[in-house]
Amino acid sequence: MMLKDANSAEVIKNVKQRVAEVQQTLPEGITIQPFLDRTRLVNKTISTVEENLIIGGAIVIVALIFLLGTWRSGFIVASVIPLSMLFALGMMQAFGISANLMSLGGLDFGIIVDGAVIIVEFMAVQLVRNHDQLSALTGQKKQGLLDRIAFDASSKMMNAAIFGQLIILIVFLPILSLTEVEGKMFRPMAFAFSFAILGAMILCLTYVPMISALLLHGEAIRKKTWGDRFMDKLEELYRPVIQRALNFKIIVMTAAVALLAVAIWIFSTLGGEFIPKLDEGDFALETRMGPGISLPEMKKNMSKLESILLDSFPEVETVVTKIGAAEIPTDPVPVEASDIMVALKNEDEWVSADTKDALAEKMAEALEVIPGLSVEFSQPIEMRFNELLTGVKSDVAIKIYGDDLAVLQQKGNEAASIIEQVPGAADVKVEQVTGLPQIVINYKRNRLAQYGLTIQDLNQIISTAFAGSSAGTVYEGERRFDLVVRLQDRFRQDISAVQNLYVPLPNGQKVPMNEVASVDFEEAPGQISRDDTHRRIVIGVNVRNRDTESLVQEIQMQLSQKMQLPPGYSITYGGQFENLKRAKDRLSVVIPIALALIFMILFISLRSFKETLLIYTAIPFAAVGGVFALWLRDMPFSISAGVGFIALFGVAVLNGLVLISSLNELKSEGVSDRKERILQATKSRLRPIFLTASTDILGFLPMAISTSSGAEVQRPLATVVIGGIFTATLLTLLVLPVLYDWVDRPFKVKKLGLTVITLLFVVSLPLTGQ
Repeated sequence: MMLKDANSAEVIKNVKQRVAEVQQTLPEGITIQPFLDRTRLVNKTISTVEENLIIGGAIVIVALIFLLGTWRSGFIVASVIPLSMLFALGMMQAFGISANLMSLGGLDFGIIVDGAVIIVEFMAVQLVRNHDQLSALTGQKKQGLLDRIAFDASSKMMNAAIFGQLIILIVFLPILSLTEVEGKMFRPMAFAFSFAILGAMILCLTYVPMISALLLHGEAIRKKTWGDRFMDKLEELYRPVIQRALNFKIIVMTAAVALLAVAIWIFSTLGGEFIPKLDEGDFALETRMGPGISLPEMKKNMSKLESILLDSFPEVETVVTKIGAAEIPTDPVPVEASDIMVALKNEDEWVSADTKDALAEKMAEALEVIPGLSVEFSQPIEMRFNELLTGVKSDVAIKIYGDDLAVLQQKGNEAASIIEQVPGAADVKVEQVTGLPQIVINYKRNRLAQYGLTIQDLNQIISTAFAGSSAGTVYEGERRFDLVVRLQDRFRQDISAVQNLYVPLPNGQKVPMNEVASVDFEEAPGQISRDDTHRRIVIGVNVRNRDTESLVQEIQMQLSQKMQLPPGYSITYGGQFENLKRAKDRLSVVIPIALALIFMILFISLRSFKETLLIYTAIPFAAVGGVFALWLRDMPFSISAGVGFIALFGVAVLNGLVLISSLNELKSEGVSDRKERILQATKSRLRPIFLTASTDILGFLPMAISTSSGAEVQRPLATVVIGGIFTATLLTLLVLPVLYDWVDRPFKVKKLGLTVITLLFVVSLPLTGQ
């Protein structure tokens, strides 16, 4: 049963309730037992989301309390998490977006509270500065001063906080533009994240300044906390590093450009896949026997297959086989094809193998005893998913187009023999378009003329003998039935029945069919498949222990070198690879548009072209960290990772915006010495920059290391964001001050700095273009 309702959990609940009601009406001994209950998978993935959100939220709250120094500051920022989530859930309800693995699995509470962190931390600093004045006041006067400090602090930092969160909202526009499968999967996440960020923005404008003025009055007289001591120690370690970076600018920038170049090379070797496979916990096997096999023989072979799986593998709980097509042929398949659903026990009960891939290989070896059987291993949802996309149940569909079926079959078999040698290509299967034995009758026209017969007469005789034809009408009361005449079953069993079929002559005599026609077995087309009116044959390939993109690229290279197609024949590559290519092509268009919008927002905020370029350097450096993180974890590029890069670009510019805003503020206050201005700004902004980066990383950490069901899809996203924020923070604290020191100098040196920034973007285009 396929679910169309967005709230699948409610639908499943209602179905189970209805099944229980029907069960009560059945005779004793007859039960309704669900075979593949997808609620187990749904509950596992929802449990994974709940676990990651709870652990991530708890880690973020602990980090906030520790780094902000007091429980009051930590409580104010942490309270933004449930309030923004309530806002997001309300908006999701209004827009009809369900809570599931994709919509809630990509939320990072650290990113959501970034704006609140910046405001609360700056207000705490202002309270310390006004300690003496606050200590001398009481009552309404003290509260009035607190309100003014809260207003001034939030007003000064609101520009960076709100514009930073607005940029995060803008970078989700490319995700909202995704279509087809990738759009259905990732657009709910983009909506949920955007709703949460929008809620946090509203809270930063209203709730955070108000609650800070009420609760932070004790911050001005507090002693140094463990958070303060930790940040003091971190500042002691950071100060000599930034001083050396300012003294050795060329070395710093050379290292930065070298990292970009290395990241580009690594990115070119990562490979790619559409979306990481979700472990459904069960197997779906598609089997094929030789064309023309009888239904009783097919049933016999499938029963043998079921016995092998149930007897040889303790991991198998139940096996159910579907042969051919149903009475309503919505899924047209021949008798020689079958779909087998294999329900597996939990992995902690497995004894034959430790992984699903290893178990599939052992099952395939055990099934080799059935002659003529080809088996393709997949998963129930994955198999139907692939079939709906390309008409093929395999991960990769290689289609050869041409006119001659015999040539198509020959080239398909030739291509399959080449593909089987490619590492990572599993379950290689060629569509059988020929080889179906048929009885072919060729009339001898000279004999027909001799006996006075016509082809129409013989066709009518054969049709009546084997298919039957109406010879009259039978009435039973008011009901009416056709009276059909044909040969008895025992005269329709083999080719000799056709050869010896008597044909009446006009003179009343009879002659056997083989006197006026040759009756023989010949191989004929088993099926004729078309795409856009063109005949084609499909080679299905599943991907195992390798990424899809590099596998298809190697297959393309091998086929182009070792196989020649006749004129008029062509080859295409579909399946998951086609989805990946389509999604990457769309992202390559919409991401530059989003980056241009980010540039415009930054320019509106700063009103300076050079400072906007400075902050913009965070984007390529964030991409560097994401690439290195994928490489270290041996993950290919996927649409999930691409979504992670998109989210990362918005987060990366926030800290740069905070630092540049602080530098501009110091410059307006009269700090003319450039190096002193940089040292003061980095010292004052070290805590919020480190705090926002830490919470962003810690918020995604449970998702990045989770091994629960459903974590496979979100793990690349979390990995990219964690790695990218790490390098983006290093940029903000080391490379950005060096670039600022260049562009804030007299014209010649400023020109050199802008040239370096431009060079960074030219070098990093291959990264940001994805």
